[in-house]
Amino acid sequence: MLGVVSSEEALRIAEEHNLDLVEIAPTADPPVCKIMDFGKYRYQLQMKDRENKKKQHVVKLKEVRFRPHIGEHDLNMKINHIRKFLADGYKVKITLMFRGREQAHKEVGMELVNKIVGLVSDISEVDKAPSSEGRTIITFLTAK
Repeated sequence: MLGVVSSEEALRIAEEHNLDLVEIAPTADPPVCKIMDFGKYRYQLQMKDRENKKKQHVVKLKEVRFRPHIGEHDLNMKINHIRKFLADGYKVKITLMFRGREQAHKEVGMELVNKIVGLVSDISEVDKAPSSEGRTIITFLTAK
């Protein structure tokens, strides 16, 4: 701690100790500088950034696609996949796709989506309610 020193004085002191004059807070009045090894300072900042990135939680999304006239066994298999994804911490997007004349019977699709949501309601909650978007019905589930 040297206190308030002129920039020329600070540079001279830094050169005597074979160190760098590093500006820490340029917006302060007067600007705050430290006499230190700049390479070491930059390395410490990189390590802090890496630690912060490790602590970030990224939400991963898995999509499971259905058709309106799916067989009972296929439905059960896909529901088991949804359960596994939710247990692993993923967010699940359920997509029900219509083709051709199937689009005239959207109520069948809504019933199927509501049935799927009901079958996994013990371990999940609806993040976004089922909504019709063009040829698809989409809903999102997250683990409880």
